[in-house]
Amino acid sequence: MFTLEIIKAIVLGIVEGLTEWLPVSSTGHMILVDEFMSLNVSKAFMDMFLVVIQLGAILAVVALNFDRLNPFSKRKTYLKKRQTISLWGKVIVGCIPAAVIGLAFNDYMEEHFMNAQVVAFTLILYGVLFIIVENYNKHRTPSIKDIDYLDYKTALIIGFFQVLSLVPGTSRSGSTILGGILFGTSRVVATEYTFFLAIPVMFGASALKLFKFGLNYTFEEVILLLVGMVVAFIVSIISIKFLLRYVRTNDFKAFGWYRIILGLIVFVYFYFQG
Repeated sequence: MFTLEIIKAIVLGIVEGLTEWLPVSSTGHMILVDEFMSLNVSKAFMDMFLVVIQLGAILAVVALNFDRLNPFSKRKTYLKKRQTISLWGKVIVGCIPAAVIGLAFNDYMEEHFMNAQVVAFTLILYGVLFIIVENYNKHRTPSIKDIDYLDYKTALIIGFFQVLSLVPGTSRSGSTILGGILFGTSRVVATEYTFFLAIPVMFGASALKLFKFGLNYTFEEVILLLVGMVVAFIVSIISIKFLLRYVRTNDFKAFGWYRIILGLIVFVYFYFQG
């Protein structure tokens, strides 16, 4: 029986690694997966598991960009080190809205909005917004084409867009990418900044969940958590590389249509289930 639970943890890790970085809502996908193959664990552990396996996903960002994010690298010139420190400053500024508003309302949002109807609605809403924004953006030239030239004001604005992802089904990467594009960044800059912005946010969310859950793990639970994290890490590396290649020559309309279709599937499925 435990082998079956490990297989479920692998599937959840794959879904997390794919959907955390693509702007399609990891929550929407997790709800669907959980409907068909829930882990045989307590609700408290499952709530923690779904957040903490994100550590695997975020470690993929760190691994892929370690030298770029390291201000102490001996291979960097003085100017490059200052640019790296400045990048971290913009990441911290962008995290302020989520830290202030997110900590205040996260539990409330999870309690009152974590349901299939809300997820279906936000999947469809942001799918439509992606298509509208890309049509609006078609004839605009981005003013920020390199992340080193991202200013603190724009970083803060994108940080406020990240707060929108408190509503389940929104997609953290989707909301920040939309914000970046609307306020003048190229798709590549918006995507890269979204990846870096996730580092403190997801580490913080995972640490909070681990603290709330405590140290009451069984051996099986530890194995399931580690398996989910490792799989999410491996799949995230593939997913991140794919998205960065994709946005250099494509827009986000395909993800918009995908969200609309998935939102309709979620709505119809749970409507008939009810």
